[in-house]
Amino acid sequence: MLTVDYELFDLRPGMVVLDMGCGAGRHAFESFRKGARVIALDYSFDELAGVRDLLWAMRDAGEVPEANEAQAVRGDALCLPFADDTFDRIICSEVMEHLQDDAGAMAELYRVLKPGGRIAVTVPAWLPEKICWTLSAEYHAPLSQGGHVRIYTEDLLRHRMAAVGIETGESHRAHALHSPYWWLRCAISPTNDTHPLVKKYHDLLVWDMVKAPFVTRFAERVLNPVIGKSVVVYGTKPTAAAGAHRRSTSVAA
Repeated sequence: MLTVDYELFDLRPGMVVLDMGCGAGRHAFESFRKGARVIALDYSFDELAGVRDLLWAMRDAGEVPEANEAQAVRGDALCLPFADDTFDRIICSEVMEHLQDDAGAMAELYRVLKPGGRIAVTVPAWLPEKICWTLSAEYHAPLSQGGHVRIYTEDLLRHRMAAVGIETGESHRAHALHSPYWWLRCAISPTNDTHPLVKKYHDLLVWDMVKAPFVTRFAERVLNPVIGKSVVVYGTKPTAAAGAHRRSTSVAA
């Protein structure tokens, strides 16, 4: 289940991609398949072990060119372990809503993105998220428990990106069929995935992802602008940023 539109993301073979806050690795795997050199970064060792194993399995199965490289790396969003201007493309999907210092994390993403490089940032969309917060306090549990600490509007996300120097562009919504699923989960309990109604809806979503039938694909396209669970904003680091960075370093020296 991909949130990022790879046509808008403009990923090309050989590019170096950071999937920051990779989670289970869905975007890292797709980027690897498309010929990118991938760094999948997350703070959780538990998530990274599975991502690493599947990246290796993809190579062993011949799903990617032999020259492709991929690594799973543990790291902190507020102190990324990479040099300035490292990545051609960056994906940050469903991460910022978990971070108290989202502005600091955005500045780090800008720092490691190459001038002219492209970034896709996704967060839960305002309306579906507001309903989840209203239905369940447990859904936005304390940060120490992995809860969501803020609700974004698209304007707020664009403001965070523009504040660090990213030029924002296209946007879209995704995963409309997942919004009612989370409303149901929140009405029952966000941690209860065994309730019969929750299980039936989950089975529907899995069927949809595997079979991709026309009726559900069409329904999601129609509903995405209204109740799409995620909003995606694409941006670019200005090419002039390289010269500006060199000048500031020279002055500091």
